[in-house]
Amino acid sequence: MVKGIGTDMVQIKRIERLMERLSPSALTRMFTPAELAASERASKPADYLAARFAAKEAVFKAVAHLTPEKTFDLRIIETLNHEDGSPYVNITPALREILDKAAVTDLMVSITTEGEYAAAFVIAVGLQSPV
Repeated sequence: MVKGIGTDMVQIKRIERLMERLSPSALTRMFTPAELAASERASKPADYLAARFAAKEAVFKAVAHLTPEKTFDLRIIETLNHEDGSPYVNITPALREILDKAAVTDLMVSITTEGEYAAAFVIAVGLQSPV
């Protein structure tokens, strides 16, 4: 059962400017070490990180409204790629705790970049609530 959906779009130049201005250690306030490492291997690191930031926002929009607090730290959201290149949200213990509060069992994510923008769409899936 769909519990929530979220979408977000990020201007890639915004991330490029952050990458130029901030030290690599400062970027860890926005991205996980695994996301940063993957961006270094990407042909377009700013595109990669912009898509990941859009995914973080989309996950937040799909899930936060389902939690009692209505908020959580975006830094616990990590989006990586399977070997075939398809993206997935890595459900860490910290994120699992939030998803459990929201009665969400899985997150489905799609990300894309086109021209100046990166976008992400997330579906939060959970068990149907008893009537």
